Amino acid sequence: MAAGMISSYTFNYGPRLGAGEGVADRLAEFLPAGPLLFVTDAALLGLGLPRQALAALRTAGRDIIIFDAVEADPSAATILSAVEAGRAGGATCVVGFGGGSPMDVAKLAAYLLGSGDSLDAIYGVDQARGVRLPLVLVPTTAGTGSEATPISIVTVGETEKKGVVARPLIADMALLDPGLTVGLPRHVTAATGIDAMVHAIEAYTSARQKNPMSDLLAREALALLSANLLRACDEPGDLAAREAMLLGSHLAGVAFSNAPVGGVHALAYPLGGHFHVPHGHSNALMLRHVMRHNLAGAASFYAELGAAIGVGGGAEGFIGALEELMLATGLPLDLRALGIGRNHLSLLASEAMKQQRLLVNNPVPIVEDDALRLYQQAW
Repeated sequence: MAAGMISSYTFNYGPRLGAGEGVADRLAEFLPAGPLLFVTDAALLGLGLPRQALAALRTAGRDIIIFDAVEADPSAATILSAVEAGRAGGATCVVGFGGGSPMDVAKLAAYLLGSGDSLDAIYGVDQARGVRLPLVLVPTTAGTGSEATPISIVTVGETEKKGVVARPLIADMALLDPGLTVGLPRHVTAATGIDAMVHAIEAYTSARQKNPMSDLLAREALALLSANLLRACDEPGDLAAREAMLLGSHLAGVAFSNAPVGGVHALAYPLGGHFHVPHGHSNALMLRHVMRHNLAGAASFYAELGAAIGVGGGAEGFIGALEELMLATGLPLDLRALGIGRNHLSLLASEAMKQQRLLVNNPVPIVEDDALRLYQQAW
């Protein structure tokens, strides 16, 4: 057993999985009878991305309640509106179709509709213990891994993000259809792909619940993602690259569902909450700085991950290779390029301290002074 790894552990595999081009058109096969709540967002609906899946559901005679009012970083009010739409339509099951935001809303809507619990009562870890409605998730980005996880993130008030982490949020079925990700803009492909890589890296170095199974999935996820990210960016119609990215994202999702993420995510969340930086891009901004902070406790793990993707030079070689890969995607990698002022960094550091649920998983402690220094390095 490797150093730092727990010798006694439990592991949850996540949802059943269906994969392949066109698999989303088979949604009806995986849902019980009755009206279904179809959670997506207006942009996806406008692009026509759910068109074929919706047409197939209608051909199968399904009564569909479409809820498309999901915004980035969805609010508690949005989740409650989705629940009300499902309740008014007599929904017997829920589909989440989209990126992390629609899937997070779908998970909570399915749980709240099925259990009758209140949203305020289930924030935190293992507070949701009821029974949800049947749930199928269809990701349209290769990044969040939300289709694999028991986690939903909610924006509470103006800026604070809270998590609901509980096994009832794990979907019955996840459908990975690479054709749905072909039309993504380059910056979205890049940011979501890096998000998935961060999931794998932080699962592999998690101070809590790191185990041989999560490690196995994290290594394989990182290998798939690192080998295919630039292909997916440079050749957006490459279905093989898109398929590899979706699978890598999913495997990383299962990995971090079991070995939870840490400091990169904790420092990324205030960037989304206060400055509306997309979550994947927030992770990209903080990754290399948090990894260097973590060298005292995670250097051997970083070296192992580097070796798993064919990168030499130990931990520093791995961090350098990640930096090169992120730069090659074209994403801006400093905070000031996004209009964040140096005068905002103290606020960000203070806000990051609210993410103790994540900070406890980091292999090296991060206190407020550390967070401020890391934001300064990222600026």
